[in-house]
Amino acid sequence: MDFTLSTEEREVRDWVRTFVQKELTPLEPEVLRRERAGQPGLTAEEHRSLQLKAKESGFWGVQTPEEYGGMGLSAVMTALLEAELGKTFVPFRFGGSADNILFYANEEQKQRYLLPTIAGDRKSCFAITEPGAGSDAKAIRTTARKDGADWVINGEKTFITGGNEADFVMVFAVTDPEKGANGGVTCFLVDREAGWKSEYIDTMGEWGPASLIFQDVRVPESQILGEVGKGFNLAMQWIGRGRYLLPARAIGSCERLLSMAIEHANTRETFGQKIAERQAIQWMIADSGVELEALRWLVLHAAWQVDQGIDSRHAQSIAKLYGGQKANEIVDRVLQIHGGMGYTRELPVERWYRELRLLRIYEGTDEIQRRTIARNLLKGHVKVGGVLG
Repeated sequence: MDFTLSTEEREVRDWVRTFVQKELTPLEPEVLRRERAGQPGLTAEEHRSLQLKAKESGFWGVQTPEEYGGMGLSAVMTALLEAELGKTFVPFRFGGSADNILFYANEEQKQRYLLPTIAGDRKSCFAITEPGAGSDAKAIRTTARKDGADWVINGEKTFITGGNEADFVMVFAVTDPEKGANGGVTCFLVDREAGWKSEYIDTMGEWGPASLIFQDVRVPESQILGEVGKGFNLAMQWIGRGRYLLPARAIGSCERLLSMAIEHANTRETFGQKIAERQAIQWMIADSGVELEALRWLVLHAAWQVDQGIDSRHAQSIAKLYGGQKANEIVDRVLQIHGGMGYTRELPVERWYRELRLLRIYEGTDEIQRRTIARNLLKGHVKVGGVLG
């Protein structure tokens, strides 16, 4: 059992680490200033410029297959990359990626949607969540009714990432109410020009999701992604495609936060003594360090399973559950160590506090992860002892 990074993995990680330090971290004061003024941390033009700067060094479409012009990185390498990006709160992602189910598009659809999205010329969003169908995705009520050669879509989607910026949507609608999720849900590719509207949802963090409203939106048969009635399987594949990447980014955030706490503890004095000498502070540092390392290996193990072709859903649920809980505990301790200053907006700790809270909700709440983990163990789908037996 070898835990050593390969030369390629180390080179990729180190390049991203340098990129974050040189290109992103210096932007943090301005990003904070803008966000506190109710403005986006980065403009679309600035984000695009950073993506193109990374592209000059070959960082484009990190998980996009090489045949489509991407890097085709492994799951482990992508997890390492996400951890480095997590060390800053500057809202950046590498360009050149497309939602994985778009690769199921037919040739005409690939030319119209997939390739322009990879090139960065189009923006997509994935819409299955509804006001009454969050954790229970099978409860979706948005409908698509056949009318001649077209389908007519009616309904509302909510908490859609990228929904305000997207120019087309992958929307899931019920096409056969009797079958529902068991063969009665279809995925449609729908351009914004077809008539759907988006509304910004204000949240406690800087993430700005959208509500999407479909009112008699007509789309031709050619806009179906995959097959009629097979959409729910596509949706579940999208949801489970990389759950390990969410706690992977949290690793970087927790590393940065813990480093801030250590530096503060070693400089802050109370009653003539540095607070690093206080056992209460030492225990918070120690617990955070242990939990951070445990999270690192849970994430990398889940990613390793993906690369080995092993069904990694159970491992990803464990990493997602543990990551969400422990990241929130770590940022809470870091805020406590900083005292009143941690609670102010003069430091970015409170921003991370709000951002990391989302990790326990989106792409599967803590409760859904527990349900999945318990069901797998109780029904024998996963054996105690895992892949090692």
